[in-house]
Amino acid sequence: MDDLRARVVKIVGRVMDLPAELLDEKSSMDDVESWDSLRHMNLVMALEEEFGLSFTDEEIVEMLSVEIILETLKSRR
Repeated sequence: MDDLRARVVKIVGRVMDLPAELLDEKSSMDDVESWDSLRHMNLVMALEEEFGLSFTDEEIVEMLSVEIILETLKSRR
């Protein structure tokens, strides 16, 4: 789990242009200023590439926090 969390936080940080140390599982579109709709789609694409999968439209719309991203990825394993 820690490896998955670290990978996701690293990707979120890279896409949102933030140091990973500033992010945790509670980080979301509501409290990360740079997390807008365009960066959200860039994040989805980066996650799909990293984990070799494609998210459904429903998953994409719901993945608005690190915690939900982790839950979504865990449900796909």
